[in-house]
Amino acid sequence: MTLAKLRALVAQDGGLLAAALRPGAGGATPYADAIAPAPRAIGHTADLPLVIEAVREGYLLHYGAPRLLSREDDDLALLAGDRLYALGLERLAAAGDLAAVSALSDLIALSAQAQAAGDEALADAVWAAGCAELGWGSSADLEAAKDAARAGEIDAPERLRAAARHVAGDLALTR
Repeated sequence: MTLAKLRALVAQDGGLLAAALRPGAGGATPYADAIAPAPRAIGHTADLPLVIEAVREGYLLHYGAPRLLSREDDDLALLAGDRLYALGLERLAAAGDLAAVSALSDLIALSAQAQAAGDEALADAVWAAGCAELGWGSSADLEAAKDAARAGEIDAPERLRAAARHVAGDLALTR
């Protein structure tokens, strides 16, 4: 459902990104599924599950295997990823949710840092923590864990996961 909404938004914009949509492409939306029941997500005007999956697709265009768009052209994939990051941020900004804009910006920056370091454990922990923060809000522990990640501390992945569990309870992505 969330990827179908994202597909429709990309198609509606037209242009090169719409032309790069892969027919019938889809996939799982574990981040949208995890954030959908969150207190901050319920009734949020920006549609937080759509926001998180737009940013996830942008991330996958930059670093992995995207679900909706082709990576045949590396330059277009990079630009498409940037556009999907912007789509998520602009929806949050239009809703006036500056705390969520900040959380999403941290998720994008920290996941890029993790990718640059080749640290998949950190990248996974950043995504879990980012979903927890977007859906449930932040905490002092979560902010400290993000600071540890920025500083390259070795225990940052575990701290991010623990802070995400503390904020969001049994969020499936914190394992």
